Parts: sequence; structure tokens; C-alpha cells
Amino acid sequence: MKNMNETAAATCRLDCRGDFSRPSVLDQRRSGRLKSPLQTALLLSCLFLAACTIGPDYTRPTVETPAVFKEAGDWKPASPQDPVAGDKWWTVFGDPLLDQLQDKVDISNQNLRIAEAQYRQARALSDSARASWFPTINGSFGATRSATSASTDAAGSAPPRNSFNLGATASWEADVWGRIGRNVEAADARVEASEADLAAARLSAHAALAQSYFQLRAADRQKALLDAAVAAYQRSLSLTQNRYAAGVASKADVAQAESQLRSARASALDATLSRSQYEHAIAVLVGQTPASFALAPVAGALPVAPVPVTLPSTLLERRPDIAAAERRVAAANAAIGAAQAARFPVLGLSASGGFRRSDLAELITLPSRYWSLGPTLAATIFDAGAKKAAVGQAAASWEQAVATYRQTVLVAFQEVEDNLAAARLLNEAGVEQAAAVAAAAEAETITLNQYRAGTVSFLNVVTAQATHLTAQRSANDLAARRLLAAVLLAKNAGGGM
Repeated sequence: MKNMNETAAATCRLDCRGDFSRPSVLDQRRSGRLKSPLQTALLLSCLFLAACTIGPDYTRPTVETPAVFKEAGDWKPASPQDPVAGDKWWTVFGDPLLDQLQDKVDISNQNLRIAEAQYRQARALSDSARASWFPTINGSFGATRSATSASTDAAGSAPPRNSFNLGATASWEADVWGRIGRNVEAADARVEASEADLAAARLSAHAALAQSYFQLRAADRQKALLDAAVAAYQRSLSLTQNRYAAGVASKADVAQAESQLRSARASALDATLSRSQYEHAIAVLVGQTPASFALAPVAGALPVAPVPVTLPSTLLERRPDIAAAERRVAAANAAIGAAQAARFPVLGLSASGGFRRSDLAELITLPSRYWSLGPTLAATIFDAGAKKAAVGQAAASWEQAVATYRQTVLVAFQEVEDNLAAARLLNEAGVEQAAAVAAAAEAETITLNQYRAGTVSFLNVVTAQATHLTAQRSANDLAARRLLAAVLLAKNAGGGM
């Protein structure tokens, strides 16, 4: 803290712009060039207007930036001209329905309305801080009727008297030490941080919608797979029942076929539940009640998105949460200067004027007028260290903001690396799983034919069918996870891919 105060003092010495080489006020008074106390007050005010900015100048905290992403693999960095890296990053998935839903987010999402209101609040606070640079002018009018016991008439009663007053007062604080300027600087930085918060809220809303939409699509696909499995299991049950009636199958085969069918139906109902919940989440994201919103099921294959990535150095410029954290560091830095400047005397200029009269008809006349004008100098003599503590609190807040900024950067790099690894490895896993699905389908066909020929038991059919369904559901799950990783990567890259 001692070093910080010394830096502030040095800054003050460097920034003072007053010219004290001129003759003193006393010399001018003796020479007759100052003819009244009003002129003296005005000159003193002008001398103190040579402002001196207290506090450390802002520099962005340093952060370590890697040259490349470790998990990027063979993917190329996205260029600024790449349409994938645009604001509407979700269009790369080629889903018109998703595009329509995303357009509704900017219009009806209530979390965005909250962020927008907070941004307007920050703008208003900045305007309020900037207003401190200008004089404050107040007007008043009053009328009173009073009597005193000191003045009585012959009957011993005090006659009442009227008093009318019409006036205005003005006050202005000279920003000698830069306290107001630092407050304005901090308020402007908070506006920029709030603007970045709004961008982050918009990005999160679009990403959340894309995630819920693709999870809904995955639930649709899983429901279609389970419905197909139910139909196949129903045929197997009928086949087994016929074979049991012919005496070539056991009762256990029938029970296994029925158990398999009912388990598939239960899984289909669970998929329907998941789809309903994702649909409800989408309704809220687009600003509608779940009861008034519905999406038709789509059982087709899930889309696959390319995954070009941004450069690490560009990530710091594109992520709105990083921008918001950095702007809060700037605001905290300016708050240190404001707290330090508050320890110095406050120079102001006050003025008042108006009319005062006992007769309302003669209120606005020359004999009724009054006025006053003069500088004020106020300083705290003793506060038990309160202002010094305020400086310490501001410095600690700055250190907290710096640590938060650096942590935000570290988490940003971690998130990109996580989802780069997920996208790359899930893509490789998808290739393997597709081969597994094909092999499981072939095994199911062969086993079912063998069962019809009576060379294997129905247990082999159940096993083969369960393996095929599990492989299909795993492939669908991997496709959904690849999409979610692509969405998160777009979000982690600050709104591009």
C-alpha cells in the first residue's frame, strides 16, 4: 500500500498542470489588480482547477497465452472471413428449424431482457457519475406566516408577519485531485463490462438452445430406434409363441421374448419423457410457455458439424466473459484512484440568490434581492482511519479482479481444450461405433436365421438383438455428444467455431 501511495503521489506531481510561477494573490492585491473579495475567490478557484489525477494508471494484467491448442490435432484455425466463425455460428449445422428457433432467442428470451436492463442500469450510473463534473442548481419558493411574543401591540397580542422567499442555489465541486474523473473512468469500465455480460448472456442462450435442440433430436432418434426394436421384438415373440405351440420351443423362450419386448417399450417411454423435458426447455429459451409450444418429432440422422478452431491469441479478444473480467479490473483500478483522492480536501464553489420580502406583491423587486458567492474548502480532520481503510479495500478489490480475470482466461483455455479433445476423440469413436452397428446387425440376422432353422436357442437371438440395439443406441449417443461438443466449442471460442 505504501508503494501504491507513492506511485499516486508521483502521478500527481507529473499530472499537475497549474502554473505557480505567476505573481501571488497577495502581490496582485497589493498592486491593486484585485478590487474585491469576489475576484479573489474566483482567482483562487482558477488556481485550484489545475487538476491533479490521483491513483495508478491502468495497464492490462499479463496472462500466459499458449501458441497453439494441444488438443487441436489436424484441425485448422478459423479465419475471420470464415462464415463458420460468424455471429450466427449455428447455421453451420444446416438445420432451418434450429435457425428459426435461434432468431426467437434474441427477441423473447427473458435472461437477455435481464442482461439488457442491467446494461441500461450501468449506462445510467455512468451518466450519473459524469454529471458530477457539472454544477448542481436548485430552486425554491417558500411562504411563511409567523408571530413572536417580543413585538406586541397595545392589546398585548403579537401581530403575525408574512415572509416570502424565491431563490436558487448552485454548487460545484472542482475535480482538483481527479476523484470525479476516476469515478467516471470506473463507471465507464463497468458499462463496458456490462455490455460484455450482455454478449455472454446472448451467447449462453444460443448455446443452451442448440444443446437442448440436439438433445431433443437425439431423443427422437433413440425413440425411433426403440420403436423399430419393439416391432422386431414383437415379431420375435410371435415367432417364439408359434414355435412353442408347435412344441419346438420352450416356455422359457417365450418368457425371454416377452421380457425383451417389455423392456424395449419401457425404454421407449423413457426416451419420450426425455424428449418432453428438452421440448419444455426450448420453449422457455424462446420465451414461451411449454403448454403453447411443440416441435414435431424428427427421426432422421443427426447432423455432423466441422470443427475449425480459433487461435489462442484470438480467444482473448472474442470471449465476452474474458472482456467483462478485464473491464472490471479497469474499474477496480480507477476505484483505487477515487479512494485515494477522497483523502484530500474538496474545493467547491457555491452561489445563491433570489428575492425575500414580507409582501408578495413586492417580492420580485430590486430591493428584495439577495445573493452570495464564494469558494468552499472542506477536509476531514479525523476519521479514525476510515478513508485509509477505503483505499485498502479498493486495492484488495483490484487484486481480486485481477485474479478473477486470470482465472477466467485459464478456464477459457481449459474449456476449449476439453471440447477439442471431445470433438476429436468422439469423431474417432463414431467411426468405430458405426462399424460395430454394422457387425451387430449382421450377427442378429445370422442368429435369427439359425434359430428359425433350429440350430441355436432363442437365448442366442435375444443376445444378438440386444447387442444390435445397444450398438445403435451407443452410435446415436456418440453422434449427440459430438454435436454437443461442437456447440460448446463454438461457445468456448466466443461465438464461432
